Amino acid sequence: MTTTVRTVIPKTRRNVELVLLILAVGIVLLAWVSVDLGVRETVPAQLLTVGGGLLGLTVAFHLVLRWKASYADPVMLPIATLLNGFGLVMIHRIDLSQGHTGLNSDAARQLVWTALSVVVAAVVILVVKDHRILRRKTFTAMAAGLVLLLLPLLPVIGTTVLGSRIWIRLGPLSFQPGEIAKLALTIFFAGYLVQSRDVLSLAGRKVLGFTFPRGRDLGPILIAWLVSIAVLVFEKDLGSSLLFFGLFVGMLYVATERVSWIAIGLVLFAGGSYLAYRLFGHVQQRVQFWIDPFSAESLRQSDQLAKGLMGMAAGGLFGTGLGQGRPWLVAFADSDFIFPSLGEELGLFGVFALLALYALFVERGLRTALGVRDGFGKLLALGLSFSVALQVFVVIGGVTRVIPLTGLTTPFMSLGGSALLANWTLMALLLRISDQARRPLPEEDDARTPDLPEAIATDTEVVVLR
Repeated sequence: MTTTVRTVIPKTRRNVELVLLILAVGIVLLAWVSVDLGVRETVPAQLLTVGGGLLGLTVAFHLVLRWKASYADPVMLPIATLLNGFGLVMIHRIDLSQGHTGLNSDAARQLVWTALSVVVAAVVILVVKDHRILRRKTFTAMAAGLVLLLLPLLPVIGTTVLGSRIWIRLGPLSFQPGEIAKLALTIFFAGYLVQSRDVLSLAGRKVLGFTFPRGRDLGPILIAWLVSIAVLVFEKDLGSSLLFFGLFVGMLYVATERVSWIAIGLVLFAGGSYLAYRLFGHVQQRVQFWIDPFSAESLRQSDQLAKGLMGMAAGGLFGTGLGQGRPWLVAFADSDFIFPSLGEELGLFGVFALLALYALFVERGLRTALGVRDGFGKLLALGLSFSVALQVFVVIGGVTRVIPLTGLTTPFMSLGGSALLANWTLMALLLRISDQARRPLPEEDDARTPDLPEAIATDTEVVVLR
């Protein structure tokens, strides 16, 4: 009997990534031209600058991946580039409607933030050579996350914007530290749950078919609930509070595989929501807008949600066309309500395409979580992916009246530097983990040639993935 061993080396797919990147930038430039033709009936003069800048930044990041993370997922970077690019296109669209052009426009500032975000993401790839080193920083990440959450409450640098105290201001610069806190706390959750999941999975008392944990094991979820309530009370940030608690409960369920944690989380969420509704006027206002945004009382306080819904309805199936709608009629059309703005001009099919991009991004993150070989990496990749999915649901659910408005930003697209910086950093961490997940095992860890039964008398080929 003859046995042939053939080594198969998985492809890195970097060339696929490059082709998808070029295609993504091409789509963005086509959309940019469509906006100017629709508004000013002329080809934009800055087209080469915008296109060359976006393509140069993303290709440079692509080269960093070829150098330091050659087996990273080849689809995430093109998706992020396309979403980021469509955000730039709509911000440019709103600029034109308001007469803002050149270096003083929001689109120009967002392009600068995009450049900074890509540079920071590349630094993350270069510095974090193995995601497992982050596990050593579990409690450092917790401390950093809590400090970042508390920074807006400081009397000198903290500032209140539209009723929410979630910003810090240093001279002319403003920043939302909660966006970075989300990443730090995700790292902490992953490290903590890997260490404690055996204790949290211990059997407890069975009630109504659910096995609930012991009372002494409820501490972590109670602390997470209290911190999220504190964020809601002191910073009046409903979105971050919901994202923070939902992320922890989701990761806790995946780590322990116990449905009882979901049940406990839902009970705490319902209790906290009712308490917040009874105590805080701004929560009551959001609920009122959600129940009936077209009532006289709601329109007297804010017509933002009503106009956003009417704008999306005006878009229909195919949209009014880029540059042909009136998205500027909605307040914050380029930040909190950028999705309705895109819905008006791209139509239902257009926003479904954007949702498909988000779904594909999250799916690639979950695939990374399934493929990586260590528990910390699995939980971290899952937490980062779930945070994107939850944020997209909360934002789009708010502007479409599925749930009350929360004030979160649409990942990669909304105007704002801190959110964009956090999202590119999140993607860089996912790419680092995916490189580890897709990279072949070292030669000494390869599966050995299996013992073949003596009864097999034919020639056999054994394929070893490397």
